[in-house]
Amino acid sequence: MIELEEVGYAYPQGEREAISDVSLSVRPGECIFITGPSGAGKTTLCMAAAGILEHEYGGQKRGRVTIQGKDVKEYPGLSEISGLVGMVFDDPEAQLIFTTVEEEILSALERRGLSPEQIEARLVSIMEITQLLALKDRAPYALSGGQKQRVVLATTLALGTDILILDEPTAELDERGTKSIVSVLKNLKAEGKTIILTEHKFSHFRDLVDRLVVMDMGKVRSLGTPEDLVGDEFVKGVILPDFSGIQDFSLPAHPPDPAPVVSVKDLVHCYGDVPALRGVSLDITPGEFIAIVGENGSGKTTLIKHFNGLLRSTSGTVTVDGKNAGTAPVSELAHTVGLVFQNPDHMFFANTVAEEIKFGTLNLGIPHPDQVMERMLAETGLLHARDLYPRWLSRGERQRLAIACVLAMQPKVIVLDEPTTGLDGREAREVMEILKHLQRDGRAIVMVTHSRQMAEECTDRIITMESGKISSDIRRRG
Repeated sequence: MIELEEVGYAYPQGEREAISDVSLSVRPGECIFITGPSGAGKTTLCMAAAGILEHEYGGQKRGRVTIQGKDVKEYPGLSEISGLVGMVFDDPEAQLIFTTVEEEILSALERRGLSPEQIEARLVSIMEITQLLALKDRAPYALSGGQKQRVVLATTLALGTDILILDEPTAELDERGTKSIVSVLKNLKAEGKTIILTEHKFSHFRDLVDRLVVMDMGKVRSLGTPEDLVGDEFVKGVILPDFSGIQDFSLPAHPPDPAPVVSVKDLVHCYGDVPALRGVSLDITPGEFIAIVGENGSGKTTLIKHFNGLLRSTSGTVTVDGKNAGTAPVSELAHTVGLVFQNPDHMFFANTVAEEIKFGTLNLGIPHPDQVMERMLAETGLLHARDLYPRWLSRGERQRLAIACVLAMQPKVIVLDEPTTGLDGREAREVMEILKHLQRDGRAIVMVTHSRQMAEECTDRIITMESGKISSDIRRRG
């Protein structure tokens, strides 16, 4: 189906090859699971296998890639390859262009030359299996990250290709959504589809996977069945997060101020006629580490965007460090609340990683901006990338860059929307350790996450949201 022979690729201005000497044969009907640390070359390998690097990217290429026995160079363009290979990228928004969910899926079905009756039947079937029927008339931009991810998967399924390449297809999905996608992929595999995917949720996909490809520093470190590789210490560190001992240094070094730094009272927010928050109230005090959990679309991201004025309430109030967040300028609220977006690309505009981190410090007048930037590069493991264009980084590296940009501005409250998306188990622990040290300094940490394990093992308070309301608020310590 797909053959890679000694493939190497370096992005424009990249200091080294993103993938190097990669050889891989993907057989019909099998599921290949690609894993490894962020920056290991997983996404680049997927784009090489899909023919995207050959037809859409510059940079230095070597080796040979064939799809269905034909060299990707011989295909006129991606439109011909897309009839054979469907790819879901790690950034779902890059693939959404229409005004409703239904139109996104219809556009793919209509390209296949099906009859109106066939289109209608398959449209309903695809929306059912991806749980999108209730959202068919919604605008994609107004959906949560996980909902957008399901729309892109539905659109890819609508293409009806025999080969599916999925880059982190469940990264922004909750437990129920992840299980649903795994079920969909199992059915597709049973139909004979060939599946290549990168993921960090290996435990969910284990029964589906025929072979593991473990990447490190752009090379294939190991290749084999899950049974052969899961006992390897390097592989375990990548696919199995370990947060043991995190709570040992979680208590603040000084007693927290009892006065709330963020106070939410009867908050209501509607997107048009659709209510997203329904009377939410809570207080956040310095030194707290809070996890906000709940299913996709429960209102988690909508809530935290009120903390720094990115959203204004329909009714109710949000007070941040004594200021009304409904009227205060976003630039003023940024001194108190730093927000790491669910999609880190929404934060980037500078030409280099170093400039990206320095921008916030210069804008807010933080002393010694160069020293702060260097410290953030070191603490987030990005020293090697300081002169690279931010969007050339892997998803996990972009996530760490977003965290570094916020930490550099030294806010009292640090809010993170799915901060470990795209990170392997070892990197997820490193992020939690950084946040725990900030908590010890008296910072309030608010983290939106789908990981119950991380919430229970790393935080001191778990707020569960359901249908725009807080269904439980459990203080586990303090």
